[in-house]
Amino acid sequence: MDTPEAPTRIRLDLAYDGTDFTGWARQPGLRTVQGVLEEALATLFGRTGAEPPRLTVAGRTDVGVHAVGQVAHIDLAPAQLDQLERRPRGRGAGAAGVGSLARRINGIVGQAADVQILRASVAPAGFDARFSAVWRRYEYRIADARALRDPRTRAFTLWHPSELDVETMDAAARSLLGLHDFAAYCRPREGATTIRTLQEFGWRRDDDGVLVAHVRADAFCHSMVRALVGACVAAGEGRFAADRAAGIRDEGRRTSEFIVMPARGLTLVEVGYPADAELASRAEQTRAKRGLPEDALID
Repeated sequence: MDTPEAPTRIRLDLAYDGTDFTGWARQPGLRTVQGVLEEALATLFGRTGAEPPRLTVAGRTDVGVHAVGQVAHIDLAPAQLDQLERRPRGRGAGAAGVGSLARRINGIVGQAADVQILRASVAPAGFDARFSAVWRRYEYRIADARALRDPRTRAFTLWHPSELDVETMDAAARSLLGLHDFAAYCRPREGATTIRTLQEFGWRRDDDGVLVAHVRADAFCHSMVRALVGACVAAGEGRFAADRAAGIRDEGRRTSEFIVMPARGLTLVEVGYPADAELASRAEQTRAKRGLPEDALID
């Protein structure tokens, strides 16, 4: 008996406007990023006889969160790869092969849709979009009373009614860096650790005066970025001193001293991976070390 050919893993880089999605994860009766893309994949490969591909993502974003640097993978059976090798018909059909996958999926969801595949490529050996990742980077944007409020950016920028002290916010953010238990900044989930390494966190104003935070960690638990931003906003409003943000973290319990900020201002901008030779060992290490349920890797 012939041994079945192993599937081929494909890396997908994608972006989406989270405004009209109920988060990443497929949910019955709701429009989600995963649901839309997996329906497109089922349409694309429906005649191959193979099971429709399922997406594994680097971080499952919450309701209303955007992404410009999300990463996922799918495993394609030989018949599905063969279909991609067939050059599509029609004017401007373009090339065939794995490189055509992004164009084909985008053609199904719509060229002006709120989710787009940016690139598709054969993944290196050992690659796992979720477990091979070494960090995730988010951006949060706030247009306060001092900033230009450009209506074109309202879908991904929070408008804040008063002026915020960016220096105090930056000091609060930097006080939170390092390996800590962030239970005070996470929505608890059964079986999920709240210990994280916050690698980067700081605030600046861009050329339009908009406050921009860049937040990077090995992983994030549910609502963590928006809670961290909320503490910084409270400091920027003068409701507590900059070092209080770290004090709340060290007390290890949720507090009413700040609010969790809305999802609208939050965007996943990049996911980091090690060198190709280290992908498999990183994935194995992450599984053994954390044992996290998949939904613990979200904001």
